[in-house]
Amino acid sequence: MVEVQNFDLIGWWNEQSFPGKELFTFLETGEIILPAGNNIRERSIGTVSAENADPVFRNLVEKFASAEARVLELELEWQNTEDKTKLADKVASLKEYIQHLCGLGNFSKLTALIHDWEHTLYTITEENYAIKLKLAELAEELAAGDQWKETQQALKEISDKFKQAGQVDKNRNDKLWNRIDAARKTFSERKRLHHEDEEKDLLHNLDLKIDLVEQAEGIAASEDWKKTTEAFHRLTDEWKTIGHTVNKKNEELWLRFQAAKSTFFEKKREHAARIQVEQDANYMVKLAIAEKAEALKDSTEWNKTAQAFATLMDDWKQSGRVQHDKGEELWKRFIGAKEHFYAGRKVHMDSERAFFENNYTQKKAIFDRAEELKHSNQWSEATSEMMQLLEDWKKIGPVPRSYGDQLWEDFNAARKYFFARKDANREQRKQYAESQKSARAQYAKDTIVNLQQDIKEEEEKLADFKNAVENITPSKKAAELKAHLEKLIIEGTQKLKKLKDKYKQAQKDIGAEAVKEETEQGA
Repeated sequence: MVEVQNFDLIGWWNEQSFPGKELFTFLETGEIILPAGNNIRERSIGTVSAENADPVFRNLVEKFASAEARVLELELEWQNTEDKTKLADKVASLKEYIQHLCGLGNFSKLTALIHDWEHTLYTITEENYAIKLKLAELAEELAAGDQWKETQQALKEISDKFKQAGQVDKNRNDKLWNRIDAARKTFSERKRLHHEDEEKDLLHNLDLKIDLVEQAEGIAASEDWKKTTEAFHRLTDEWKTIGHTVNKKNEELWLRFQAAKSTFFEKKREHAARIQVEQDANYMVKLAIAEKAEALKDSTEWNKTAQAFATLMDDWKQSGRVQHDKGEELWKRFIGAKEHFYAGRKVHMDSERAFFENNYTQKKAIFDRAEELKHSNQWSEATSEMMQLLEDWKKIGPVPRSYGDQLWEDFNAARKYFFARKDANREQRKQYAESQKSARAQYAKDTIVNLQQDIKEEEEKLADFKNAVENITPSKKAAELKAHLEKLIIEGTQKLKKLKDKYKQAQKDIGAEAVKEETEQGA
């Protein structure tokens, strides 16, 4: 870490070393300036402080290294590329990038190399322009000539040479091409005016047919089947509108024209045959997909089959094209099977949803009744009904997942509340019995009755708990509920034993009291 206090920025800068450092100016504020010069645009490279000097410096050096790597990559491509003009856009893009780069390094080296490339491109472009300019001037010169056949060929060669010449900027290139095109049109017009007699018509027709033949031969190798077919039809129609020409040339041109057409349409037929083979193979793939779909349409494995249909749809999209009528037929089979399956799936899901909702309604009614019973003081009757409610609950199927376990938890809470009240009531009766030990024998008999009732209720409660353990509904809290019930069973068993012991003691007490009363009566 840099020691912030008393940090000397100028001293820090002087300690740094990197190629091209002399090109930069470092200000006391910590700002690094790259001044203009040698094809370099002046700009602020960045600002450092005591807190960030080293990381900012490394980042700027790394940025320049990345840019330098791009330049070296283009330099290698430059050396291996014969037509340098193909790299003009890359050179321009890289120049723009370097002119806005914020990094630390030898900018002069990079900009000098780019400048050399630009100069080379400029030289090549100017050479290409000079070539095309001479062609344009020659075309204009030939346009005034009287050697009709030779000039026609010469102008065609000039056009070909112009197209084959190197790259020139679009504006100047278009202007030169327009001059050549204008020269050709001027020549053609002069030639047309020159031929005022029959010979003129023959030669004019010859020129037109030569032009059509050249156009036909120029597109014979095309693979743009639709556009080129239309072009050949148009050329054929134009041929029919042109009158007769020199006999020996007429047959020759017609054979050339027909040969060009035959070449193209033969290639087109071969292409169509290949497409037919591919489409036949694609048809078999799509047929298999449609048959698989039809085999799955009546499946009731809803999730698995839905995934299978998704996979089949992906397979369909990835398979190639087939003839429209056949493809339409297979698509109807495939999509029909798919829609049939999903219609059945919807019916099933709607039915299942209604079944789950009905289960929820039934369990909600049980819960509502438990809520009413939990405040009851009719312990025996309420206990029996509470246990029956639990049995009814178990017989009902699952509810929609959206409701979760809340209804079960609320129902169980109502049951716990009731039995807690019942336990509390039993304890109150116990305390009352103990406070009346010295009461009269009749009260003791009443105590016997109460104890019998307590024992009965405790036995019922234990039976309830044991039954609940055996019929716990699977859920996230099933284990917790079972442990709680088993604990209550242990506690209830112990409590029942105590009640029975008290019951025996009460019987003894009643017997002793009876003996005492008999003794007192005898006395």
